[in-house]
Amino acid sequence: MSNETKRDVFEAVWNRLAGYQVFFNGWPRETLYDYKKRYDTALPDDLPTIPLAVSEEIKGSHDSLSLRDELESVDSTSDDFSVVDYIENSESVFAEAWSRGMWRVEETGEVTGYDRK
Repeated sequence: MSNETKRDVFEAVWNRLAGYQVFFNGWPRETLYDYKKRYDTALPDDLPTIPLAVSEEIKGSHDSLSLRDELESVDSTSDDFSVVDYIENSESVFAEAWSRGMWRVEETGEVTGYDRK
């Protein structure tokens, strides 16, 4: 899997095309196919962005709890008040990250998820 977003691939194509007077004139067909492959494997642009501590909470809980259980029990299971506060105040973003299984970490910009421990 790639860490590129759809927007990253679009910008790469745009920057490449910007150097040509006539779009696609003389541009090797293979290069177009390479960009198409990159676009197809790129991550969505609209991944939810959550704090690192919340990311760690999801990674630590998703195998043993359902989303409902996590939302109901976070105040009694988490020692980090910032995690509890975030989940209580940004429940929809938290639920989206949990449900999609992939998100962007606010502090680092890293894209991560359940399978990227």
